[in-house]
This record gives sequence, structure tokens and C-alpha cells, in this order.
Amino acid sequence: MPGVYLLAIVLSAAGVALVDRRLRLAAWAAPGRTAVAVGVGTAVLLACDLVGIAAGVFVKGESPLLLGVDLAPHLPVEEPVFLAFLCYLALVAWEGSRRVLVRRRADAVTPRSEARP
Repeated sequence: MPGVYLLAIVLSAAGVALVDRRLRLAAWAAPGRTAVAVGVGTAVLLACDLVGIAAGVFVKGESPLLLGVDLAPHLPVEEPVFLAFLCYLALVAWEGSRRVLVRRRADAVTPRSEARP
């Protein structure tokens, strides 16, 4: 089933985007900053992939789940999409974690009598 891997990445990204939209963690809070962070992160990771491919460390295995379209030798079209998804997921997870920690710290310094019911 060609394209299943790409579909899984896109559906996963849509799920992360729904969480982001609901909680306004990354793209819905700062779309420009998120786009730059995802773009730069993807470019850096893609450069690392290209170095690994050139060194012979990374090779594309054969899988019926891939579309079969390569951007370069051993670089399937799914790879930059996955890297962008990974960067976006990291931003959403980072901001979500940061908010949880900030709230816990605020709750820890609030006296019991002022604590929320």
C-alpha cells in the first residue's frame, strides 16, 4: 500500500495540530515564530540526513509503505515531511510541558487557604 507512511505522518500532524489549536501552544499562539522554528529545524535535520547519506550511514530500505518517490538517492519524499512533523511535535510538547511546570510551581507557592477548590 504505497503512501501509507506519508498518510500516517499527515494524520499524526493533524492530531498534534488539533491539540495545538485547542490549547494554543505553538502555531495558534505564534504562527510566524512556529513556521520559522519548524523550517529551520527541518533544514538542520535534513542537512544532517544528507551528511549521513553521503557518508553511507543512512540508506533507504525497501518498503511497500513508501510512495517510491525519492528527492535524492536514499532520501524518500516522506523524510522532510517527517522531519517537519517531528519539529512541530517538539514545539507543541515543549510548550505544553512548560505550561504544566509553570502551573505546578504556581500551585506550590500558593498557600493552602488560597488554593483552588
